[in-house]
Amino acid sequence: MEASTWRRASSTRTSPRRKRGALRRQTKRGKRTKVMAAADGAGLPLAIGTASASPHETRLLEATLDESLIDELPERLIGDKPYDADKLDERLWHQRGVKLIASHRRGRKTKTQDGRELRRYRRRWKVERLFAWLQNFRRLVTRYEVKVENFLGFLHLGCILILLRQF
Repeated sequence: MEASTWRRASSTRTSPRRKRGALRRQTKRGKRTKVMAAADGAGLPLAIGTASASPHETRLLEATLDESLIDELPERLIGDKPYDADKLDERLWHQRGVKLIASHRRGRKTKTQDGRELRRYRRRWKVERLFAWLQNFRRLVTRYEVKVENFLGFLHLGCILILLRQF
């Protein structure tokens, strides 16, 4: 499980009215949209979702899993350090039967995973490769759409093209 942040195209509009469009939030670097994705062992997309750039990734994980492109969820999810949260681990295990593997944050007092589980963490590069494949589509690098539904449609189209290239 990984998240990436896309840029919003800048506008040279001179009108004082506020820009419209959902799931965009002003950050230090401009308007951004966060894209969350889950990939399988080969780096192919299983679930994809969008949100504004403000909320933390752990709050968006379950909403992304609800937007799954397939019926059943994987047995394990591999995430980076922000996903190292005991409450999130327990909630995913009890509600969905999914084991979350994340490397420990610096300064964590009690280690919950041993080295066997963290060996699977080395496969996280496949998720990063999925984001690199999505960045090959110009329409997804910069969000030009005002409506989030249109941007999500282009994300799904990009995932479909990635899946078609692999088969």
